[in-house]
Amino acid sequence: MMRVVIATAAGAQLSEMPVPEPRAGEILVRVRAASLNRIDLVALRAPAGQVVGCEWAGDVVRAGDGVTAFQPGDRVMCTGAAGFADYAVTDAGRACAIPSDSTAYEDAAVLPMALQTMHDALVTNGGLAAGDSVLIHGASSGVGLMGLQIARLLGAGLVIGSSTSVARRARLKEFGADLAIDSADPAWPRAVQEATGGKGVDLAIDQVSGAQFNQLMEAMAVRGRIVNVGRLGGASAPFDFNLHAFKRLRYTGVTFRTRSADEVRVLNAAMLADLSQALRAGQLRLPIDTRFALEDAAAALARMAANAHFGKIALAP
Repeated sequence: MMRVVIATAAGAQLSEMPVPEPRAGEILVRVRAASLNRIDLVALRAPAGQVVGCEWAGDVVRAGDGVTAFQPGDRVMCTGAAGFADYAVTDAGRACAIPSDSTAYEDAAVLPMALQTMHDALVTNGGLAAGDSVLIHGASSGVGLMGLQIARLLGAGLVIGSSTSVARRARLKEFGADLAIDSADPAWPRAVQEATGGKGVDLAIDQVSGAQFNQLMEAMAVRGRIVNVGRLGGASAPFDFNLHAFKRLRYTGVTFRTRSADEVRVLNAAMLADLSQALRAGQLRLPIDTRFALEDAAAALARMAANAHFGKIALAP
């Protein structure tokens, strides 16, 4: 048996389940650390008994049939499902080797979801090109901070991050932002326009949506690209179709929830092709805001729900 954190009507609770078995193409991992993501809050609304957690790091215990990339003893960081547990399985194609022997499990556990999400958003769907101006709208989350770093690493020109918090904006430059803007100020699109010489940004990664979406379109360049990653500001709002047409914007939505295993394998491989060297060199990192024991997962999730953190929240099973 192993410990797990499950979703119940009363919230996240510690329970026990049998250790899972890896199927063909999967690996079984002894979880040494896990990391929280916004999607975990959605999982709490799932049917009772579902194991929470989509990101973790640990040691490969067993590989299923057909797996050649990993073997028992390998240190890996993974995305998948049911990660808030002592053991978890995932498709081998969405796991990554931990960058170096000196990388702590907790530091590795906070990386893969942000790496996979933001490389896919910026490069695959956003078409990031050298010299592009980039806005990460909602930049103080772990995924947002990774977006700033990837944009800078891959040759973006002006890199802008937004946050409603003075304290968080003050730290965005540590992670690659040239400019931090206050998205609580109704005039923030004008600040973006001024920073880009009146052109607007070429590429925006939107983690906010909601009522600010029309403002985001105001901040864009003609023929700019918007990739929607998150909806912290709301999942619906008025949409200015005239502004969208006038600027000839390309708007793309992305999510892991409708991707097949094959699609995620391709996504992960593309990320590693571009970023493995930087990872080994320690150029891509995320700050850990707070650490909780596995049995305190409910408190960790409450901190995330309160939006009281900067960077990532980690669990150490």
